[in-house]
Amino acid sequence: MTDNDKAASDNSPLNPKRRQFLKRCGVLGAGIALSDLILQPINQPVAAAPRQKTPLAGDINSMTTLNPEEIPRRPLGRTGVDVSAIGLGGAHLGNASSQEEATRIVQEAVDAGITFMDNAWEYNNHRSEELMGKALAGRRDQVFLMTKVCTHGRDASVAMQQLEESLRRLKTDYLDLWQIHEVVYDNDPELIFRQNGAIEALERAKREGKVRFVGFTGHKNPAIHLKMLAYDFPFDTCQLPLNCFDATFSSFEQQVLPELNRRGIAPIGMKSLSGNGQAIKNGILTVEEALGYAMSLPVATTVSGIPSLDVLRQNLAIARGFQPMNPEHSQALRDKCAVYAADGRFELFKTSKKYDADIGRIQHGFPPEAEVPS
Repeated sequence: MTDNDKAASDNSPLNPKRRQFLKRCGVLGAGIALSDLILQPINQPVAAAPRQKTPLAGDINSMTTLNPEEIPRRPLGRTGVDVSAIGLGGAHLGNASSQEEATRIVQEAVDAGITFMDNAWEYNNHRSEELMGKALAGRRDQVFLMTKVCTHGRDASVAMQQLEESLRRLKTDYLDLWQIHEVVYDNDPELIFRQNGAIEALERAKREGKVRFVGFTGHKNPAIHLKMLAYDFPFDTCQLPLNCFDATFSSFEQQVLPELNRRGIAPIGMKSLSGNGQAIKNGILTVEEALGYAMSLPVATTVSGIPSLDVLRQNLAIARGFQPMNPEHSQALRDKCAVYAADGRFELFKTSKKYDADIGRIQHGFPPEAEVPS
């Protein structure tokens, strides 16, 4: 997008679809702050079913499912929205062999009852958003669509430009959820909350009806998540790594998850297989154990990397009619993994820069991964 395009995008009147969206929300001309509203999208019966009362953010006892063949749904914190207990990860979708395969993955997932769609502006050089946008043609209203803004310390104008680009690639006029991606450097919270920082873009996007809910993500250190929360911004969601190894090593489960639930912020789990599945390949635990453990935690949903139809069908078999592990089983897995967790070998996203995005590295003065000597 050029500077002129950006200016036109920022200052132009709402297009008809977006105006219709806001009118149906009862927002245009209401004379009240949009940030105080929970915006509802057009025709979204699956992902946005209202609840009679607001449960705790990660209340897995509030799961809803009609029969053992369905994917359970859980409340997304205090938003009044239910989402599928397992989500489809956008990063791995970008590894699909073709648009055709990506479309089959997304559409089979939606048909099976997966409503939560994860993505990010930077995934696979924007390919993930492009693949998902095409795959959701005719099905947008059946899903809860999330993507992430990748400012990595840059200002609100960069964030708003990225939002417009994401909306175009995803072929939609609004996002259900927009999150600040990869808050992994110690000074990221200060950069995000400074004057004209990315947090102002989240507020603006919500006021303008371009996003319904907002949050942030990160995988490096629980202390950084807690620093973000200390600003007391009304985040709706927070995405964090949760797995059998995390439970006893620099633990998001122990330090951040309880605070999210206390605040009513919906926890979104990720990296259930520790980022690269190496522990599975080494025979330390099975996919069923790893994913089952993560889904048994008090989270709204667990985002899972699904690069192929085979992986999708494997995960669907685990998720259909899912029942949380009993506490004894979960503790046994924690105990089993504790000895391997102690040195961080299966959570390199915490102990190294291996999983840090190149864009973030560059913004913080580090070379991209390809330029780091092996």
